[in-house]
Amino acid sequence: MPTNFCRPRWFATSLLAALFICCNSPAAENVTVVIDAGHGGHDRGGIPGQRIAEKVMTLDVAQRLKNVLEASGYHVVMTRDNDVFVPLGTRVAIANSYRNAIFVCVHFNATNRMGASGIETYFYSRDSLPLASAIHHFVVGGAPSANRGVRRRGYYVLRKTNIPAVLVECGFLTNPTEGAYAQTASYRQKLAEEIAAGVRGRNSVTGTLSTTRVATSETVPLQPYIDQTKVSASEHRKSKRSHKKSARKKKSSSKSTGSEARYASTDPEA
Repeated sequence: MPTNFCRPRWFATSLLAALFICCNSPAAENVTVVIDAGHGGHDRGGIPGQRIAEKVMTLDVAQRLKNVLEASGYHVVMTRDNDVFVPLGTRVAIANSYRNAIFVCVHFNATNRMGASGIETYFYSRDSLPLASAIHHFVVGGAPSANRGVRRRGYYVLRKTNIPAVLVECGFLTNPTEGAYAQTASYRQKLAEEIAAGVRGRNSVTGTLSTTRVATSETVPLQPYIDQTKVSASEHRKSKRSHKKSARKKKSSSKSTGSEARYASTDPEA
């Protein structure tokens, strides 16, 4: 009898606790997450001769990320929700049209060196570092890949956005092991869930410089990062010579500066 009498009180207490958690979670902040699936349409992504189409992998992870975040109560906007080409300027315009928002750009890496592997996350503005730290922290912790670190770089979609923005490279599709992982639905779902965990944990980043994942999302470490925004004069001259050479040969790059965030550093404004 006393047990039954306590049940209404227990239920009321639990209900209040649930309401408190809901109202104080990041999802209750009316935050909009703009998800940008890299590449699309005629822009296949990757490098010439690459077997796995990056545009397919990024869209799948982005759509899964959308579902996970919407289930947590976030308002989600996709820069593309199918296989279409979206210019960089349009992606940035979509992101900047929302005030209380964050921008997450999903990519996979590629290189001619098959042994290259790992996860890396990019940001540009200081306001974006906590988001980059949190997403990198969870993705690296949940993926069986090397930690390539958090890097500051002036990619177009990161440099031109007025809201916290990150670009996460979810592994190398040109690496046999990571490419095989990326082709499994369970792994792409895992990537989406870890990115979502980073979005939710972005306000829990601490000042401790560490790359070791910890057990709780309440103490996400601030990741040490590599500043790649500074280019030496010799590298700049070399880049200009290469650009002139390619212009003379009139060869188009497999990823044009107008179609992809990762190559925005070659944009005249970079």
